[in-house]
Amino acid sequence: MTVGICGLGLIGGSMAKAYKAAGHTVLGYDKNTASLGYAALAGITDGVLDESTVPSCNLIFIALYPRAAIKYLEEIAPIINKSAVVIDLCGTKKQICDAGFALSKKHGFTFVGGHPMAGTQYSGIKYSKATLFKNAPMVLVPDTCDDIYFLDNVKKLLSPAMFGKITVTTAEKHDAMIAFTSQLAHVVSNAYVKSPTAQSHKGFSAGSYKDMTRVAWLNEYMWTELFLENKEPLLFEIDSIIKSLSEYRNAIAEDDADTLRSLLRDGRIAKEQVDG
Repeated sequence: MTVGICGLGLIGGSMAKAYKAAGHTVLGYDKNTASLGYAALAGITDGVLDESTVPSCNLIFIALYPRAAIKYLEEIAPIINKSAVVIDLCGTKKQICDAGFALSKKHGFTFVGGHPMAGTQYSGIKYSKATLFKNAPMVLVPDTCDDIYFLDNVKKLLSPAMFGKITVTTAEKHDAMIAFTSQLAHVVSNAYVKSPTAQSHKGFSAGSYKDMTRVAWLNEYMWTELFLENKEPLLFEIDSIIKSLSEYRNAIAEDDADTLRSLLRDGRIAKEQVDG
């Protein structure tokens, strides 16, 4: 199988390594010539993904920011092989899926929205690894959710990445859920570490601090685009946590032990229920 990958950062680079390790031919493209050159020298890719090689691909991954992913797909859509499957790896799904489904219908290839639920606080191909997605969840957004044969074929195409649970959903459901499970966590972590006290934390912090601040180390360009694209679901989650924090604050400010204890108990029970 010939696999094309546009965007050779952490996610795209890890996909390239996974498919290369599985014995497939990997063609790559990145506007950063240093990343493209590194991928070639390190044997991560077998050649360049360009206008002359796109038609030869059986599977194409687009690992770019949403707007750039749409622009790239618009450019290559007319030359994609009609038997090929194109999967984007963006962190939000509504805009890219709307564009991808329309372009696939017009030009005859197959488009599936995808979001691998894996990563690190670091970015760039030098941090990529073939096992990044091993046992990680993968979310798929197909144009139709009731074609079992088609979905089984997509899962087989993804097998070299070694994903664990694969969830099939709609773009709207994905974006609503990701606002809570990922985007809110990045906002809270990024805001939390801005406390003046953070500058003096050394010697006083352990696992809680590390867990809370891990994703504060982020790519502000990518996350700005993702947050603004998913504005309404994310605002709902931010408003919800502000409301909850206000309840805790008021109970503490008023020395209201009963209310505070009740809030803490409710949170513990909610965690137990969420984890099942």
